[in-house]
Amino acid sequence: MQTDVVTGAFGYSGAAIARELRAAGHEVRTLTGHPRSGPEADGIDTRPLDFTDPEALARDMAGAHTLYCTYWVRFPHGSATRESAVTNSKILFDAAKNAGIERIVYVSILHADTASPYPYFSGKGRVEQHLAASGVPYAIARPAILFGSSTERGVSASVLLNNIAWLLRHLPVFGIGDGGRYRVRPVHVDDLARLLVELGAREDNVTVDAVGPEAPTFRDMAGAIRTATGSRSLLLPAPGWLMPPLAAVLGAALHDVLLTREEYESMKAGLADSDAPATGTESLTDWIARNGDQLGRTYANELDRHYRPAPPREHASRGLYKLISRPRARANHAGTRTQNRVAGGVSGSGSGSS
Repeated sequence: MQTDVVTGAFGYSGAAIARELRAAGHEVRTLTGHPRSGPEADGIDTRPLDFTDPEALARDMAGAHTLYCTYWVRFPHGSATRESAVTNSKILFDAAKNAGIERIVYVSILHADTASPYPYFSGKGRVEQHLAASGVPYAIARPAILFGSSTERGVSASVLLNNIAWLLRHLPVFGIGDGGRYRVRPVHVDDLARLLVELGAREDNVTVDAVGPEAPTFRDMAGAIRTATGSRSLLLPAPGWLMPPLAAVLGAALHDVLLTREEYESMKAGLADSDAPATGTESLTDWIARNGDQLGRTYANELDRHYRPAPPREHASRGLYKLISRPRARANHAGTRTQNRVAGGVSGSGSGSS
């Protein structure tokens, strides 16, 4: 039976990849900094993701066929920087080669380019370049925005959509930078996982845009979430320059990073869109409509999930969080439908490529 390695197999996209591999009859080994116990970890061989020990990484990948790499850093935090993410990715790929891994499948980002003015995209481009030069057969999938539920977190796993919904439930006005006319091509996390496993079974070197069947404008996406949640929040066009500082204020209130300047500017520049054929089949608008009752019921705090110890603060109410998280009357009115690598409005963002 083939054994494959998945980085972060207990995370959002990693868990979806692990499910798909196991459904195909593969054994799954994970390299992770967040080991788990319980049903979700049953049958998964868990090893540490320690970039300071390349030899141990190679030993822990020895005997496996394919490495599925979801590792990245959405925004710099503490010692986790974009430069360290590039360096660590190179270390991982070199260790995989030394371990005898026969194929590497890498989750990158739409429009990755070493010449990009945006560090997220240029960093991913540098990693792609290193992978292509490694001599190991490879496949690169480039998503932008992921959506879909997870076993552990439900719809709140879809951080971008969930946090847009959370803000629409709690704020009287939702600002949309430059009118939200820029388009996005979100892909369902399970569609991405299926694509990755298909790419893992190929033998050629290939780069594919991982995109869903729809390309709504950001305003249309926010409007669909507003309708699905029963929100009365006003969608208000706002100057683009205002979005990053406004997001920083809200982020301070929520003890999180909602939106970086790079994420807003890259989306406005069209880097979350693609003209490529759809690789996924799940409709974003249909998924939002089906899950409107649950979207935004809790705030999905990225810093809690990745950098802070448990218990998470998703249900906490301290400091300014308490002030902003008080629901508006309409949002919880009985009988109404109020039950989610980048964001174009003031909301939690995420490419979801890790």
